[in-house]
Amino acid sequence: MEDKKAYFSHETAVIDEGCNIGKGTKIWHFSHIMPNAVIGEDCNLGQNVVVSPEVVLGNNVKVQNNVSIYTGVICEDDVFLGPSMVFTNVINPRSAVNRKNEFKETIVKKGASIGANATIICGNNIGEYALIGAGAVVTKEIPPYALVVGNPSKQIGWVSEHGCKLSFNEGGIAFCPETSEKYQLTNKNKLLKILQ
Repeated sequence: MEDKKAYFSHETAVIDEGCNIGKGTKIWHFSHIMPNAVIGEDCNLGQNVVVSPEVVLGNNVKVQNNVSIYTGVICEDDVFLGPSMVFTNVINPRSAVNRKNEFKETIVKKGASIGANATIICGNNIGEYALIGAGAVVTKEIPPYALVVGNPSKQIGWVSEHGCKLSFNEGGIAFCPETSEKYQLTNKNKLLKILQ
């Protein structure tokens, strides 16, 4: 375990032996970090968060209250997990059947945000900077910069790296209203950020 002075954990949090927690990370009330979990620097884990064995969280990951992150989940840097959102790791769970050898990996890519009460069905990766709306149920892969809502989730648009919905001109060009960063929608329905 890392030196406790490098990160903060509330006195009610349970930090198991064998985890690796980066400096500047904060772990709040009643949260449980299980063995072999890896948590990067400057993360914030809210109240009643469970991080299962071998989960990997990058740097600056924000986990809101009441989120369980199960074995098989990897969150890259700058990911946001909204309150009470849900991951799964088995497609067909049964109480009487042990399926630990069937856990499916789910990767949440850099900068993606998952809204409150959303559910991510295991094995479906979330692309960079995608925005999953509150209450959405993700049942398939989500492309980078996609804005998805509903049950089952459907893509309704595109967002910038700052999370702003993009409006495109006839040439398929859009500008983030907050940063003026430029994006282009390709004829293969992919969004590219254009460096200026």
